Amino acid sequence: MDISVSESTRVLRNNYNGYLSYIADEKPYVIPITYFFDAEDNSIISYTAEGHKIDAMRKNDSVSVLVEQVHSMVNWESTLIHGTFEELDGSTAKQKLHLFTEGIKAIIHRKEHKNPEFINEFSSKSYTRGNPIVYKINILEITGKRRET
Repeated sequence: MDISVSESTRVLRNNYNGYLSYIADEKPYVIPITYFFDAEDNSIISYTAEGHKIDAMRKNDSVSVLVEQVHSMVNWESTLIHGTFEELDGSTAKQKLHLFTEGIKAIIHRKEHKNPEFINEFSSKSYTRGNPIVYKINILEITGKRRET
């Protein structure tokens, strides 16, 4: 059954793992990401390194993000976002990365009763060369589904 925009936004706000879809060489790709929902900016914040995903999104900024909250096979909610990729830099990137880190730490503390101190405690990304590329997905449309018995 469909859920409202506010219910879809709640699913987005209460989670930090999702699936990003993008187009590269006329083929769709879907990859897992760690994200933070920035309600003030109505966007999703994430970061990555140079590579296939960033190259593709720089060429075609239309993307989707799927977030699921699965309790069981017959009790779940999902949110689908259609949006546009925007690469951030300078002080904006630094500020959004800080918001990303603090936001995810708060979600983990609230949901999992853990107190991560560093980004590497909830993200497997490591950077041996260069800085991370911080980006946001500007939300254009948000929809959701629910199944419960």
